[in-house]
Amino acid sequence: RAEAVAELLERAARREAPLEELRALRLAVQAVPPAALRARLSDDHLGALFALLSVNDREQVSVCVSILERLLQALDPVYVIQNLREELQKGLFHPDDSVKILTISQVGRIVENSDAVTEILNSPELLRQIINCIGGEKIAVAKEAIKSLSRIAQTQDGLEALFVSSLLSDLKNVMATNDVVRYRVYELIVEISSVSADSLNYCANSGLISELIGELTGDDVLVRATCIEMVTSLAHTPHGRQYLARQGIIDKISNIIVGAESDPFSGFYLPGFVKFFGNLAVVDSPQQICERYPVFMEKVFEMAESHDPTMIGVAVDTLGILGSNVEGKQVLQKSRSRFQNLLNRIGDQAKNAPTELRLRCLDAISSLLYLPPEQQTEDLLRMTESWFTSLSSQPLELFRSISTQPFPDLHCGALRVFTAIANQPWAQKLMLASPGFVEYIVDRSVEPDKASKDAKYELVKALVNSKTIAEIFGNQYYLRLRAYLREGPYYVKAVSTTAVEGAE
Repeated sequence: RAEAVAELLERAARREAPLEELRALRLAVQAVPPAALRARLSDDHLGALFALLSVNDREQVSVCVSILERLLQALDPVYVIQNLREELQKGLFHPDDSVKILTISQVGRIVENSDAVTEILNSPELLRQIINCIGGEKIAVAKEAIKSLSRIAQTQDGLEALFVSSLLSDLKNVMATNDVVRYRVYELIVEISSVSADSLNYCANSGLISELIGELTGDDVLVRATCIEMVTSLAHTPHGRQYLARQGIIDKISNIIVGAESDPFSGFYLPGFVKFFGNLAVVDSPQQICERYPVFMEKVFEMAESHDPTMIGVAVDTLGILGSNVEGKQVLQKSRSRFQNLLNRIGDQAKNAPTELRLRCLDAISSLLYLPPEQQTEDLLRMTESWFTSLSSQPLELFRSISTQPFPDLHCGALRVFTAIANQPWAQKLMLASPGFVEYIVDRSVEPDKASKDAKYELVKALVNSKTIAEIFGNQYYLRLRAYLREGPYYVKAVSTTAVEGAE
């Protein structure tokens, strides 16, 4: 095959390869190992294949892109940038987006190589055109450009090239294309800023983060909704949170939530602002965030108590995030009867709401009720038990009825609730006391698909791994659960049949 590739490459280099031979070359290069490809490739071959991209034939361009993709992957990035700089440059101006994506992805490879990256940084025209590609119509081209520029900014020299040179003007110029492109540049800036405190300083000094924050706190409600997602991403890193706190941004977001009361358009941005604090509470300290910004908790409860399914969904998601660790659970417990009433409402939504909201409620309930074994103190076990009983007058039967419905997503969601409480002694006693419940757990015939079988297996695993299960369930049931675990999620019992002479 390597010989066939060499022959086809020679014909392509002489422009003697018709389309069917290029198709054959595409198949052949996929089957030849990279080392063998490298041994048979020359500059002429690659130059000719790049030249074949200049024809006005979409299929030929597509075939050549596939061939080049494979061949360039086999080559050292230093070789690619030193010998094919001009071809890469032309590729960025090509009218076909697949050629642009091929070229930008190669630049992404090159900048990951410490020896090759300096070659790219010494090619401002190449970088300028990649920046311009952020403004392209096709999102796939823009995404590839953002990815490559983000990789370039992984080094000190890359940060200098992007933010302390004329390229910063190019970045600002491309932002002026339209709103969509401006948000793409913000996305790039947030991605770079998230890498390190040093990266964040470069982005902050460029003025672009200030512009993003300005839009976040501006009057356009739709812009606010878009920008808060990016600021939330920035808050995922410790240095990002410190920056936002230092700049007073977190206080501003809190004040906007306070002012949302009198804003008839707050429904556009409020969900994003509440999610911001929910994420902040988890990565920081739930107690500190909720004490410092009481408006956040109040707004979550208001949204959960409303009749707007969108607001209820966001509130339920946020409660699930907040209650995913013990500190967050204790913060919620301080609300006492208000939170207990809210749990009853969430239990009702899990039973009666539209499917998407039911799923979100089930996921939040799982998150709220789960307690790792090492954190199962008497107080916390009493708390999760009281939360469970607040969900419904017969909560175990509620989730069992959901788990028997013919909708795989809901079925698995209910099984995840059982799995969340499976290692807690009070829940094991409830399961044992519920007629037929343990038989239902070990019954494989009720799981129609792979996702359901996997979810049931996780439930069995959680039960078997609990220290109290043998004592509470008794030896007979415990052994049946262990057998289920040992046999795996997809075990099918063999059925023996007897052949009868003369039977068809």
